[in-house]
Amino acid sequence: MQVLSFDLDDTLWPVGPVIEAAEQELYAWLRRTYPAVVQGHSLASMRELRAAVATQFPGQAHDLTYLRREALAQQFRAASHDVALADHALEVFLTARNRVDLYSDVRPALERLKASYRLFALSNGNADLQRCGLAHYFEGHVTARGAGAAKPDARIFTRLLEEAGVSAADVLHVGDDPLADVAGAQRAGLQAVWLNRDARPWPKHLDPPPRVIKTLSDLA
Repeated sequence: MQVLSFDLDDTLWPVGPVIEAAEQELYAWLRRTYPAVVQGHSLASMRELRAAVATQFPGQAHDLTYLRREALAQQFRAASHDVALADHALEVFLTARNRVDLYSDVRPALERLKASYRLFALSNGNADLQRCGLAHYFEGHVTARGAGAAKPDARIFTRLLEEAGVSAADVLHVGDDPLADVAGAQRAGLQAVWLNRDARPWPKHLDPPPRVIKTLSDLA
């Protein structure tokens, strides 16, 4: 193998607390700055609006940044504000969204692996490696937004191969999601490793994973 590709959310850091904190920060900012935008809204109703936007724009369902921005734009429009202000609100969210708390094994493992392999990130989310302080470990970052498709769609894995300039057999993908990361990578011809940090059961409807690790230290 020449290339190791890594999922980000729930592989390099726990994403649930990050998104929760970012949404709370956004909501508090809106209440202070544009209170009419969140009048009658809670965090739960804003999430429901984003889900409705995904249904409204199925061709953009892979692009989480688009969905969040469009949902915010609809809130600003409903409050009779300039929809361009949604960009400022989105930036508030993204700034907080990139404050991640890495798993303790991540930096030591990436340091070791970078010495022998080319490292790429391959993610469905909208984390920014530069903002997260991890860009120096990775040669590139392939996103669902940039590829026009989200894992497990083969197109995002194909984009990785194109950017790395290698064949599928030269890549080992590492991630926490059985379908998106393991089955998706295998269907695209890549090798795969399931990172199972919390002893979750493997889904019965999927073929067993070829390799399982508990931490990135195991991989290194």
